[in-house]
Amino acid sequence: MASLSTRARWIVAIAVAFVGGLLFASTMHWTGPTFAQSKPSLSDVRPLADANNAFVAIADHATPAVVSIQVDSKFKTTRTRGNAPRGMLPPGFDDFDFGFGQPAPKFQEASGSGFIVTPDGYILTNNHVVTGPDRRTVADKITVQLLDHRSYPARVIGNDPTTDIAVIKIEGKDLPTVPLGNDNTSRVGEWVLAIGNPLGLDFTVTAGIISAKGRSLQGLNTEQYSVTDLIQTDAAINPGNSGGPLVNVRGEVIGVNSAIASQTGYYAGYGFAIPISLAKRVMDEIIKTGKVRIGVLGVAINEVSASDAAVAGLKTIQGALVMGFQPDDNSNAAKRAGLQPNDVIVSVDGQTVDRVSTLQRAVRNHAPGETVKLEVMRYGKKLDYSVKLMPRPDDTHAADAASATPEGAQGKLGVQLAPLPARSEVPAGFPARGVLVADVDGLGPANNKLFRNDVITDILYPTSVAGVVNNATDVQNALNKLKKGEYISLKVSAVTQQGTVSRVVNLQVGG
Repeated sequence: MASLSTRARWIVAIAVAFVGGLLFASTMHWTGPTFAQSKPSLSDVRPLADANNAFVAIADHATPAVVSIQVDSKFKTTRTRGNAPRGMLPPGFDDFDFGFGQPAPKFQEASGSGFIVTPDGYILTNNHVVTGPDRRTVADKITVQLLDHRSYPARVIGNDPTTDIAVIKIEGKDLPTVPLGNDNTSRVGEWVLAIGNPLGLDFTVTAGIISAKGRSLQGLNTEQYSVTDLIQTDAAINPGNSGGPLVNVRGEVIGVNSAIASQTGYYAGYGFAIPISLAKRVMDEIIKTGKVRIGVLGVAINEVSASDAAVAGLKTIQGALVMGFQPDDNSNAAKRAGLQPNDVIVSVDGQTVDRVSTLQRAVRNHAPGETVKLEVMRYGKKLDYSVKLMPRPDDTHAADAASATPEGAQGKLGVQLAPLPARSEVPAGFPARGVLVADVDGLGPANNKLFRNDVITDILYPTSVAGVVNNATDVQNALNKLKKGEYISLKVSAVTQQGTVSRVVNLQVGG
């Protein structure tokens, strides 16, 4: 009896435990139906449908403002092409000439993307989309096509190799546009769409997330003063996407698609876009003045290593390491202010500098002549400096050339002229008088006849305007007396490895 009584008690205890377990599980919804057991409810499906509709709405809203850009370039010098190294290159850049292998064709076709930012036809794109291999000489012919198949000729308003941004213009009214957002408020992990014309597939939309911000991509931009502050995304980007918009879930552009990291030259999961805040600043300058003036500290900088941080007396590895000065003379702004090699810049205008791109972006928001306040660490000491930004050297030369170039020389010959450099800056045998050819228009009368750094020393024909040339005004005065279609004969000197060589160049005056 005792054994039966014990067995009964065990049975009752097990039953009670089982029932109690069922009751507990039911309160936790562990016993409810699963998707494997039944169809999902409408409430379960609704979020997926909403996300799907959001992507559709963004694509419908933004794609009409995206354009396909076709460019045709005529090479001005003999070049070669071949198997250039791939990877870390802007999409479509592998199509250009890198100086290896067989002679290149005289004409080069390329394509890219862009997007319309004003109803009257201003378009934002990449610099490398509308320029040749030197990233400065603009394409000879640019054609823009819209989603509705309308086609327009375009002209370059301005371009900036340091940020890889260019602005082009088509003539139209009430054109579709896409709003510009704020990449500063975008966060890693947010959904984005990339829209463009990859691999000849016009107006393609791909989706992904922001993978990282403030990326520096070695090998993308070899300009001395290039800004490396990129948005990384896993949205598929391929050759032809360059210049297209990276759009957030509110339908706003937060970046200009610019490059991929790939060993093959095609999408491998890593795409990069120029932040729209930087692109917009460059665009506004170009539209307003036709060029970009950049203020620089004049220092060579690098990321901070653990050793650099320890020597500087930093508790964390951050900042921008001062490697040296550019140029290394007493005119350098940072050097005059008191900065020294091996200093670590830890803040600019009160903003913490965690990496090189942060410093670059902060400085890039200032014009030449403006002052920035820097906080640096030097062997355990914290020091403060005020640095008046220098103009980028290229800007100074460009401004001098532009101010010295008469419109007649640019319009009638297709050249930009500038004063001769100081004697201390030129090699032996360089002409003592004349005017320097600073640039040659690829479509002008002087194309392939005059070249950069040629010196025009004399006008030989017609006799009514013949004489020596001392400056750009002498050329201007001669051209003012000639009509379109007439001819002018110039004596030109150039410094070569064999010495100074003179030649005669005959040109038909343009309009």
